Amino acid sequence: MTTGMNETADAALRAHVRVLLTARQAHVTLDDMLEGFPLERINERVETLPYSAWEVLSHLRFTQRDILNFVRDAEYSEPDWPADYWPGKEKAATLEEWQAEAQAFRDDLAALLGLLDDPQTDLLATVPNGEDQTWLREFLLVADHNAYHVGQLMLLKRLLGGGA
Repeated sequence: MTTGMNETADAALRAHVRVLLTARQAHVTLDDMLEGFPLERINERVETLPYSAWEVLSHLRFTQRDILNFVRDAEYSEPDWPADYWPGKEKAATLEEWQAEAQAFRDDLAALLGLLDDPQTDLLATVPNGEDQTWLREFLLVADHNAYHVGQLMLLKRLLGGGA
């Protein structure tokens, strides 16, 4: 339970964060975006955009995994920004790699949700590797980052002919 909160408030906060991470509310989910995505175009760049859908999905998955590693790995070492967080532009993905990246994203999100749901995770406590980063901050950071990049993917889907 979160320090300084009664059980009802703690449960409500966890439920709100869970919905933010998983539900379609003010933004679409990754699975919403993936439905009907023009898979033959995952490596294309649209006009002046500096990334392909593959590059955004890879970045999204990598960053979520990095945050998961940060909160649970005592031996965590921060990757180099931005080089490690984005795939090389010369790397074209296969359909299998696209699908594996999406599944890895789902698996890592499930692991984060397991930590969120664990009553031993004090949402207001500093994460083990953190200086002042709390568990709540890290969950909200994942939600914010995911929403931003899933939105980019949704725009790419539309521009590449995948519909709304």
